[in-house]
Amino acid sequence: MNPISIVGAGPGALDLMTIRAQKRLKSADVLVWTDSLIPIQIADIVKDDCEKIKTSSLTLEDILLILVKKHKEGKKIVRLHDGDPCLYGAISEQICRLNDEGIQVEVIPGVSAYQATAATLGFELTIPDITQTIILSRADGRTGKPKKENLKKLAAIQSSLCLYLSARHVEEVESILMEYYPANTPVAIAHRVTWPDEWVKVIPLSEMAKTSKEKKLIRTTLYIISPTLKIEKNRSKLYSPTHSHLFRPN
Repeated sequence: MNPISIVGAGPGALDLMTIRAQKRLKSADVLVWTDSLIPIQIADIVKDDCEKIKTSSLTLEDILLILVKKHKEGKKIVRLHDGDPCLYGAISEQICRLNDEGIQVEVIPGVSAYQATAATLGFELTIPDITQTIILSRADGRTGKPKKENLKKLAAIQSSLCLYLSARHVEEVESILMEYYPANTPVAIAHRVTWPDEWVKVIPLSEMAKTSKEKKLIRTTLYIISPTLKIEKNRSKLYSPTHSHLFRPN
């Protein structure tokens, strides 16, 4: 039987989906998709007779019953997640349970919101002598985080920090970040990036909570806190005439 395909839809724009992801969608008999986080335009690229099942109101158990049943019927199934399913996609618990049923799973990556946001703004998140590190994390929230990954420890590095699922906790987040980053550190706020109604803006860290509250942001929002979000005349060694490497020896 065909494996169940867990597919990353990317940040929202149809043309930012991978070719492999689009191929799986177009050949699917059943689409099980996170309708609250993915534009309808992406779900609509399936064939006309594909059965579409929304999951915004379903539990894990509900979803697994559907996946197992449809798989036993010999259907080609796509489980469609927003962004990259390997980031905050809760796919591990699905894969484990499906494997227990003897069902194979393939995972197809997608462009993540932090990549789409940086590209939309035209900024690099890793600049020599400023930061070479990107941290992807989230506020503690209702589901919590390991204590060793608390936000204070992550902020202390002062790297490019990308925070998902944190808009509901933005006041607490700003307060913590202000202990480690300068108040004028640029913060990119991206709401529904690459969607038709996207809203992306770079503001100082000191205005992070205020701006979020004014825009009434509570979900589908990403924050990138990074000193690289401003024009700097830094130059990497990679293309420097004084730097030799395997393909350009002195």
